Amino acid sequence: MEMMRKSLGAFLAVLMVTAMSNVPQARAEPMRVTLGTSTQGGGFSLYGTALAEAINAVEPALMVEPRSTRGTGENLPLLDKGALDIALVQGTSAYEALAGIGQPKSDLKILTAMYSSPGVFAVRGDVQATTIEDLKGKTVVFGTEASGLVVMANYVLDGLGLDMRRDFDAVFVTRAADSPPKVIGGEAVALWGAGVGWPGFVRVSEGSAGARFIGLTPEQIAQIRAKHSFLKPMRLPAGSYAGQSEAVETVGSWNFVLTRADLPEDIAYRLIAAIDKAGPALTEKLDQAAETTPVNTAEGAPDRAMLHPGVVRYLTEKGLL
Repeated sequence: MEMMRKSLGAFLAVLMVTAMSNVPQARAEPMRVTLGTSTQGGGFSLYGTALAEAINAVEPALMVEPRSTRGTGENLPLLDKGALDIALVQGTSAYEALAGIGQPKSDLKILTAMYSSPGVFAVRGDVQATTIEDLKGKTVVFGTEASGLVVMANYVLDGLGLDMRRDFDAVFVTRAADSPPKVIGGEAVALWGAGVGWPGFVRVSEGSAGARFIGLTPEQIAQIRAKHSFLKPMRLPAGSYAGQSEAVETVGSWNFVLTRADLPEDIAYRLIAAIDKAGPALTEKLDQAAETTPVNTAEGAPDRAMLHPGVVRYLTEKGLL
């Protein structure tokens, strides 16, 4: 009798284990990651949305949520306070923060290189201006004052002995989307911006008058870099915008996705791995995202110490560090 009771108990235990194995297990909630972008209509807003969608499509353990901000100028303090997990930051401002130029050195870290930003002026097609000197005294839109592009413009013009507020009738806007209409409508003659596929330049180049792009001469590039060597020689490839038949030489910097200082290593590792895996899908959404690669992250970081430890681990596994 005792043996029968033991056998029956064992049999019931097996049934319970089998039944439990057939019950659907609750799936763990994905880790939410807040991503700071920019104002609507800006290149960062467009890129940030595409980046979040690409990561979420390949990494079920994470849920990246884009958050509109005023751009780089707001993203940096929000990261410092831990109000954002990751954020898009224009390259010049990122370098200033991470290197401690004109401010205390930040503990923020690089997650990935985004894309290069060759800085140029888009001039309305019917305006007779072919050099930066031709724009002096004219109304030029420089964007939102919190934008890292304005910071880069300051460095570029300073390297040439110019000042945007002294030497130009400088216009600043509240939203990035407000810039192109001022040029297209004739309120301004030119718009400052950077990169391939930048929304502001797309709109101006597709306007009724089209656009012409003003970059720098070799002598101007050398002059700027003699004073601000962190700006790199860059080229806006021919065909980047409607009607642009020739490449434009200039200077610029790499834009980065930065993380808060205490973002866990495992989260950063999952994020960079997902970005790498989602690369083709991300590039289908945005041409400039073709530059969002582990190779460019390894090469574009000014210093290895500026990379997040989780990113260092991933790049080392890939043989890139």
